[in-house]
Amino acid sequence: MNDAALKSRTQDIVVDEVFPHAPETIWTVLTTGELIGRWLMTPTGFEPREGKRFTFQTKPAGEWDGAIHCQVLEVRPNERLAFAWKGGHEANTGYGSRLDTVVTWILSKVEGGTRLRLVHSGFVLPKNDSAFKTMSEGWKKVVQNIGAIVGEKN
Repeated sequence: MNDAALKSRTQDIVVDEVFPHAPETIWTVLTTGELIGRWLMTPTGFEPREGKRFTFQTKPAGEWDGAIHCQVLEVRPNERLAFAWKGGHEANTGYGSRLDTVVTWILSKVEGGTRLRLVHSGFVLPKNDSAFKTMSEGWKKVVQNIGAIVGEKN
């Protein structure tokens, strides 16, 4: 096998949806801790401020305690929010394997509303196959949940 064949591949999850709401309304749902808890998981310590560290807690597995460690990487109000998403443990395979990724939310004004684009990047395959498959479906539901909550605010 050549060196290129031995190198890990990375894969991204991308979910795109257009909502009939202003970017400011969607931004509020993306950046308010109580609302984040309704569409994803309740964050501990979240603020939409670059450098801010926060966590999510999910189901533990094997050596992993279920903590997802995040750090806000970029904040452009009503346009873009990015944060590191790290969790898992080296000893785990499948669910709970080491994950070092970035979640980016991009809002773009379009005719009739706002395009919300989620990019969860950096899944190392095959190591992160389980997380990639599960989260590919999960993020689609999350974006729909965001749409439902945004709809309540109007």
